[in-house]
Amino acid sequence: MNLIKILTELNIEYSGEDFEATSFNSIKDANSTQLAFFSDEKHKDELKNTKAGAVILTKEFLDLLPSSSNAIMSENPHLDMARMSGYFAKRHFLNSGEKDIHSNAIVDANAVIGNGTIIEEGTYIMPGVVIGANVKIGKNTKIYPNVVIYDETIIGDNCSIQAGVIIGSDGYGYAHTQMGEHIKVHHTGNVVIEDDVEIGANTTIDRAVFGTTKIGKNTKIDNLVQIGHNCELGQSCIIVAQAGIAGSSTFGRNVIMGGQAASAGHVTVGDFAQLAARSGITRSIEGGKIYGGFPLMLQKDWLKTQLRMIKYFNKKNREI
Repeated sequence: MNLIKILTELNIEYSGEDFEATSFNSIKDANSTQLAFFSDEKHKDELKNTKAGAVILTKEFLDLLPSSSNAIMSENPHLDMARMSGYFAKRHFLNSGEKDIHSNAIVDANAVIGNGTIIEEGTYIMPGVVIGANVKIGKNTKIYPNVVIYDETIIGDNCSIQAGVIIGSDGYGYAHTQMGEHIKVHHTGNVVIEDDVEIGANTTIDRAVFGTTKIGKNTKIDNLVQIGHNCELGQSCIIVAQAGIAGSSTFGRNVIMGGQAASAGHVTVGDFAQLAARSGITRSIEGGKIYGGFPLMLQKDWLKTQLRMIKYFNKKNREI
């Protein structure tokens, strides 16, 4: 859509050039046909080097915007991005067109396959699976009953996706008005799952707002795990049942996350970190260490703290 048409309909003032906007993207990755928004001072260097056709931003950061990008002035860039994102939302699960299914793949008659989807040799799609448009599934992958895979998802070779998994649904993203109304951010990114990944039953992996949610090669995910939008998991991670990873978190390789452990958004977990069951990550942490508890600390310190508390309360009970 033409940018000026969108902004006029939303009653947003604009004095820059008009062009056909194709989508939103991150401030770092946007090209001249895309829009971006800027609201985090930590990414000033990315704003200075952006290639976006237009950027939604506040007045205080206008001087950092390259001359090649147009400015869309806003008091609340995140909110205006959310309002504009609906113009780029696609219709999902269109399935009346052609598919590319290898002759040695097995697709159950009760599965639904979307337009332009590619299913490679040896892959087995079981009953009740629903696969969106422009999905690519590699060789020798097994997809169990009632899995739902949204548009543009990419799944590698030798993967196993157990029953009830949902891959590529919108993440939990909203902007908020001054009156407390919640405005949906329409997600236009995708999910990429690399080779040899296993995903347990009823796990959900959200598509990126823009860009990609990525699950690294050889990662093993248990049942009932939630992975938020724009997360990146390195290779050979182990994520145990009922763990939750909030959006835009980055895990290195071979991270182990115990059952019911949880991560806040926008944190980085280093390679070979281990997180005990029910631990809570609220900040970025180094790799190669074992953590536990909430607030998060080294597991050995958490256990010592619990022992001191037990001794203290036992003493108090004896006094009573």
